Amino acid sequence: MNTKKQEITQETFDHLVELAALELNDEEASYLLAELNNQLSAVRELASIELPADIPAASHGVPYTEENSPPLRNDYISGCEDADAIIEQAPETKNRYIIVPDIPHTSLE
Repeated sequence: MNTKKQEITQETFDHLVELAALELNDEEASYLLAELNNQLSAVRELASIELPADIPAASHGVPYTEENSPPLRNDYISGCEDADAIIEQAPETKNRYIIVPDIPHTSLE
């Protein structure tokens, strides 16, 4: 593994903040940059731990087997007893459907 310290530079961080469309004040930006670099440092530290070659890769820390897992629950479909009462609470409806306003967004180039 490359032991050279890799950190998120201010330039890279600013670019990521722009891509994510975040609005951060100087204190928030400084804190987040430090936390991201701390996380990268922790990942590098974990990656540097040598493991025996016979240990298989795992996608989860605990094996998911029938012996240690609860049985899956049965799903039951049931109608709502008072759908009209729920629909009446919605600010806007059309033909018994709840109208959800558009979420404002911008397209990334």
